[in-house]
Amino acid sequence: MTRPWTAAPALVVERDLLPPQPRSTRIKVLHVITRFWAGAGGNTLLSAVGMDPERYDVWVAGSPGGPLWERADREGVRTAQLGRFREVLSPVDDAYVLQQLVRLIQRERFTIVHTHSAKGGFLGRLAAQMCGTPVVLHTFHGFSFHDFMGAPRRRAYLALERMVAPMAHRFIAVAPQVAREAVMMKLARPGMVSVVPSAVELESIPTRQSLSVRQELAVPKDATIVGTVGRIDLQKAPLDFVRMAAIVARVRPDIRFVMVGDGPLLEDVKDEARRLGVEILLTGFRPDAPAVAATFDVYVNSSLYEGLGRGLTEALASARPVVATAVNGVPDLVEPGSTGLLASPADPEALAAGVLWLLDHPDEARRMGEQGSARVRSLFDPASMCAAIDEIYSGLLGLQPSHPRRSDLDLSDDRFLDIAAGASVGQSS
Repeated sequence: MTRPWTAAPALVVERDLLPPQPRSTRIKVLHVITRFWAGAGGNTLLSAVGMDPERYDVWVAGSPGGPLWERADREGVRTAQLGRFREVLSPVDDAYVLQQLVRLIQRERFTIVHTHSAKGGFLGRLAAQMCGTPVVLHTFHGFSFHDFMGAPRRRAYLALERMVAPMAHRFIAVAPQVAREAVMMKLARPGMVSVVPSAVELESIPTRQSLSVRQELAVPKDATIVGTVGRIDLQKAPLDFVRMAAIVARVRPDIRFVMVGDGPLLEDVKDEARRLGVEILLTGFRPDAPAVAATFDVYVNSSLYEGLGRGLTEALASARPVVATAVNGVPDLVEPGSTGLLASPADPEALAAGVLWLLDHPDEARRMGEQGSARVRSLFDPASMCAAIDEIYSGLLGLQPSHPRRSDLDLSDDRFLDIAAGASVGQSS
């Protein structure tokens, strides 16, 4: 039996009273992500800024744009914004980005390359392999392919993911069902996926409705609001939200509907709302989206595919009753009758039925919201996520973790950390 290496005893003398001592060599980590914004970007930022600065020298590389680069620089994270880094397949641009990554990795000699998202995961793992990086990890925030895309494109994306799968030494998934799908689709080897909940900044998420936000939205304080937060694009299925709203409005014409976000389908949403005769308040992008969502009486997630959904997690943290589509990792968080209700994707009628049930059962809806908040706040705090990531990094390098684990959270629970993903993981946790 091996004996673990013990931590150093307490300091006898404070270090600033000692003669100059050599500084320990820090572990250099490079996060590679396609878009350094939205859910995966926010998770990556928290992963970068929350690591022990005495042990880790953390960098982030990705496509330019978004508000997170400035914060990363401010928090002491080294950054590299790579031109021509695009989400879609583009052989010429992709080769250029790969060349930039190889040069960066060779120059800085990273010990760990940690990749995120589809394009970032592909190019980052390929560059790390070419440079002989000692440790390579990939996080599944979701998948680049889904059942609502054309079969040839889906096969191509799946083939590219499988091609770089052997180039990672370890995988992280944001939810148990995501881990299971990664193994079932041969994107990761069985037993090589650790589940680490994707943290949110819980201290900034209110649990009470804000009258000032309602006033700003011109919504009466006693009006019932059904709303959603997210980018208005294909993944979030905003037209299904509009169709759900039209069904609910026929039964409850007093309901106000709010969509927070912006995106390429904004005009389609307006056209569909006019066609169906339902009024939708479109706020556009809001930096205070969690505060807006906290004013909703019911939060709706209509996504066609979703690793977990940052907006959904934040809504649950604010104790909102939720109705969400049962896609990817969402059922690991939304347990029907316990923390919310589920509906099939691309089914506005099912979403509407869930919304109406919650509106007709306010006491049960409130209790589900409270239980959802307690669950998120016990599992999704940044310190716990960083402690889990530090343990994975340290294990791959033969080191003891630098972060002490929180005493009130058992990250070894097989629902949330070190899932033997080849085993059967149910849709609910």
